[in-house]
Amino acid sequence: MTAAAGARSGHPGRFRLLATALAGRPLGVEDAPGGDGPYTDGVNVFVSPGVAADDQRRQVVLQAALLGAGSLDAPVARALRGRPKVARRYLAVEGRRVLADLAPRLPSLALALAVDGPVVSTGVEESLALASGRARLPEPPAWFGRIRPGRLLGTAAAGPGSPPTPSDLRAALALTPEAEAGEDDDESGEESKLLKLFQNPLAKSNALSEFLGRLLGMSRTPAPGPGASGGDLATAAARRVGAVGPDARPLPVPLSLTGDEAPGPAGVGGALYPEWDVHKARYRPEWCRVLEIPLGPAADVAAGAVERDQVLHRRLARLGLGPKVLRRRPDGDDLDVDALIDLAVDLRAGHSPAEHVYLERRKLARNLGVLVLLDASGSATDLDPAGRSVHEHQRRAAVTLAATLEELGDRVAVYGFRSRGRSAVEMLAVKPFGHRFGAGGRAHLHRLAPAGYTRLGAAVRHAGEVLKAQAGTPNRLLVVLSDGFPFDDGYESRYAEADARKALEEVRGDGVACLCLSIGAPTPTESLDRVFGSASHASAPVLSDLSPRMDELFLGALKELAVPNPAARRNAVRFPSAGW
Repeated sequence: MTAAAGARSGHPGRFRLLATALAGRPLGVEDAPGGDGPYTDGVNVFVSPGVAADDQRRQVVLQAALLGAGSLDAPVARALRGRPKVARRYLAVEGRRVLADLAPRLPSLALALAVDGPVVSTGVEESLALASGRARLPEPPAWFGRIRPGRLLGTAAAGPGSPPTPSDLRAALALTPEAEAGEDDDESGEESKLLKLFQNPLAKSNALSEFLGRLLGMSRTPAPGPGASGGDLATAAARRVGAVGPDARPLPVPLSLTGDEAPGPAGVGGALYPEWDVHKARYRPEWCRVLEIPLGPAADVAAGAVERDQVLHRRLARLGLGPKVLRRRPDGDDLDVDALIDLAVDLRAGHSPAEHVYLERRKLARNLGVLVLLDASGSATDLDPAGRSVHEHQRRAAVTLAATLEELGDRVAVYGFRSRGRSAVEMLAVKPFGHRFGAGGRAHLHRLAPAGYTRLGAAVRHAGEVLKAQAGTPNRLLVVLSDGFPFDDGYESRYAEADARKALEEVRGDGVACLCLSIGAPTPTESLDRVFGSASHASAPVLSDLSPRMDELFLGALKELAVPNPAARRNAVRFPSAGW
């Protein structure tokens, strides 16, 4: 189910932004499989299905707040693994502490989050010590759910500031690890008293107790280590890369695609791009992997309608970027020699032709290549008073702009973008350069549903490379349709805004004009200024509000191209072009 559908229905996904804000990292919210109680695996918060929305919200708040406070970090999860009673006592103590700290920040939920019993801990370590002791502690309420250390450790990943690992570069999208049978954090389990009889506190190995546990079925076979056969293989769906750019590193594992976005025989191109770290004032080289995904033939082209905008058509038709010579004009800058010869011949033949013998030079030639970059992330699912989402406004604007520019003879490409972490920035090639924007491409664009996150900087850099390599025109323009809210794992606030702004500066420095449009989004103007920087940008509730001045916006963006600085370009971080 998409985020938009979840917002309209009773799906718990409507609490995704709340969970993400409390945890300080992207989190999904889903119904717990099999009717299980609330818990989190560090990637998703699972809530009790079928209960009231207020109860689900309380469950989400608690689990996300525990993640945000560091209460479920890997060292804590390892200390609780295989100790269900200790985990339950720890949840009772730490949950009350976290909610007490959170209540002043969420006054509207303070009453709903109130829990009977005193707060007896001041930190994670003290809570863990109390849970491991013998002191009587209050039981956690039922909506606290449970802690599942095995799930938390199974999805633990490196933080956003760590160097890239093979797992990061694998670009695993839509990973759905299956629950292992007989998890050692099942609440029905107890520490075996029989095993304790065979544990020698003076020995450094528990081989005998582990053997007896496996023999008697009271412990799980340990997960294979790095040296064991199959120990480092992940069971998940991911994407296959067929070709990469000349400087890009190949993907370390074969990947595959399923669904409507499966590529054809040509495969998917990919490349590594840097990212600007504003906190350290330097680039992170080869930090993001961009996967270009060509969309296959549309199954249903009935949804390929275009909303005509005559004002937009007239305004863009005025756009002249290069000189064009008009012959046989009544006035002009120079004499037309051919027209003079024809005039002399007509006069000798006794005719009285019009004396249109001048040349006039006007800026009428277009020579324009445009790439429309559409934000297809889940952040564009907010609804306006009429019930239409930001994504729908921007998608309709992309269709109208692309169709109008193609009718006027410009070279046009349309790409959607979204991300799932820095190793999986997807560029959906709705209409590449050289393809007609027919019913199939328009149907693909109409059916494009928002999902994932918004790593705007990497998408802009890749779009700039596509324009430079494929537009084939002296004038190149990147039109970004986005709500101006960049967000992803480790990519938020000032860091994300600075990287998006830096990416636009890089593209403009390479001779590609940029025009950023925010259609139907409630993003404040000051936020758009921080994200788009000095690049031309405008916002409006609908595209038709910008149509009367679209020619001015296009010309303004093309005139504001940054003058390339050779010294700066020599010292700049070079990033590879994508393989197309």
